[in-house]
Amino acid sequence: MELGSIMQFLEGRTILVTGATGFLAKIFVEKILRVQPKVKKLYLLLRAKDSESATQRLRTEIIGKDLFKLLKENLGTKFDSFVSEKLTVVPGDISQEGLNLKESILEENICNQTDVIINLAATTKFDERYDVALGINTLGAKHVLSFAKKCVKLKVLVHVSTAYVCGERGGLILEDPHPFGVSLNGVHGLDICMEKKLVERKLKQLQAEGATEHDIEVAMKDLGMERANEYGWPNTYVFTKAMGEMLVEASKENMSVVILRPTIVTSTYREPFPGWVEGLRTIDSIIVAYGKGKLTSFMADLDAVFDVIPADMVVNAIIVAMMAHANQASDNHIIYHVGSSVRNPIKYRSLKDYNFRYFTEKPWINKDGKPVKVGKVTVFNNMANFRRYMFIRYVLPLKGLEMANSILCQYFKGISLDLNRKINTVMRLTDLYLPYLFFNGVFDDMNTQKLLLAAKQGGVEMNLFYFDPKIIDWDNYFMNIHIPGIFTYAFK
Repeated sequence: MELGSIMQFLEGRTILVTGATGFLAKIFVEKILRVQPKVKKLYLLLRAKDSESATQRLRTEIIGKDLFKLLKENLGTKFDSFVSEKLTVVPGDISQEGLNLKESILEENICNQTDVIINLAATTKFDERYDVALGINTLGAKHVLSFAKKCVKLKVLVHVSTAYVCGERGGLILEDPHPFGVSLNGVHGLDICMEKKLVERKLKQLQAEGATEHDIEVAMKDLGMERANEYGWPNTYVFTKAMGEMLVEASKENMSVVILRPTIVTSTYREPFPGWVEGLRTIDSIIVAYGKGKLTSFMADLDAVFDVIPADMVVNAIIVAMMAHANQASDNHIIYHVGSSVRNPIKYRSLKDYNFRYFTEKPWINKDGKPVKVGKVTVFNNMANFRRYMFIRYVLPLKGLEMANSILCQYFKGISLDLNRKINTVMRLTDLYLPYLFFNGVFDDMNTQKLLLAAKQGGVEMNLFYFDPKIIDWDNYFMNIHIPGIFTYAFK
C-alpha cells in the first residue's frame, strides 16, 4: 500500500463516477473540484435519454444544489466555465450491459482516458421493487466491473456498498467477503441468474394477467422482500447489495478493486460546510416524525449501538482508498468498513435524549404557526407490548372516532384523519427500521484503521481527507450540526 500526497495523485486524473446525482456522489464531485482544480476530468454517469437531458440533470440535481455554494463563492464568474471544462455528463444506465452509453465516441474517450472508477450508483429504498433493485444494486455492479475491464488506463475501481450486507448478524462483523452463492443462513444455492429469471417470469405473468402498473409495483416490492427474507436478509436493499458484492468478488480477476462499506450515512461533519444533507435518510425519518409530534412511541433497544458516520468522512475514505490501491492488482479481498461503532460508539438512548433536548429548545413550527410541543417517547423493547400499546392508545380511539363520524356527519373527520396518519407513520417506520433498532452487531474496522495509519504516516493531507470517527463529539454533532441540517437542507 503506497500512499503520499492525494493532491498530487489527483492532479491530471480522469475519474468516472456512476450514480452521479446521488447523495455521496455529489459530495465526492464537489470535494474533488474544490480541493484539486487541476484534476483533468470527471465523467458523471447518470440516467438520461440523451446529452441534453443529462446536462439538465447536472444543472438542477448536482451543481444547482447548496452543496456547491462554497465552490461558487471561490470561483465567482469563472464557475460555469470551470464546471464545463472539468465535468462531462454521460447519459447511461448501469442496469444495462455496456452501461447503455448513448454515444460511441464518448464511450471510446472514457475507456481510453479513465484512471479511476467510483461506483456509487444504487437504489437505497429498503422495500424497492425487486426488478429495479436487482438491476441497479446487483447486475449494475457486474456491468460496471465489465466496463472497467475495457478501460486501458484504469488503476482502481472503488465499489461502494453498505455495511449492512451482513444482514441481522450480531457480534463483531468482520471486513470479509460474501461467499458467492451462499445465503446468510449458510445455505448454498443462492443463484443470482435464477433470481433474474424469476423476476422476468413474474413480470411476464403479471402483464399477461393485465395487472395495472400499481399492482405490478406492489407485486415486485413484495417479491423482493420475500426473496430477501428467504435467504436471510431483512430487506430488498441489503439483499441486492450483498449479491452485487458477490458478483464483483467473483468476476474481478486480478483487477485492483476496493469494496467500501459505509454504515448509516448522515449529514456532513465539516466540509464543504457542516450539516448538509439531502432528503430524509434512515434515522432522519424518525427524528422528523418526532419533531413534528407524530411519533410518541416506538420500538428499540436503547442500549444498542447504532452506527452512523458523516458523509464527508465516507467520501474522504473513498478518496484515500482509491489512491492507496491504485495499480495494486491483487487476488486479495480489499474491504473497508467505514463507521463508528467500534471506535466511537453511540447508543439509541443518546439519540432519544438529543431529540427531546433539541425539539424542547427549538420546537417545530406547524402550518398554523404554532410550536409543536414534544414529550418523552415511550419506547418498547418487544413487539407484543408495542402492539398492545398502539391498540389501546390509538387504534381503539380511532375506531370510536370513525363510529362517531358515521353518526355525526363526519364531525370529527379532521381529528380522525390526523390520528390515522400518526398510526400509519409509526407502523411504517417500525416495519422498515425494526431490524436496525434491535441490531446488536458492531463493525470491525481493522482494515480501515490500517488505511488511516498508513495515510497519517504516508504524507496524506489529513486536514483535508479526515475520516477518523474518534474526532466526532456526538453531542455537538447531533445538537448543532445534524438535526439543524435536516431542517435547513432536507426540507428546502
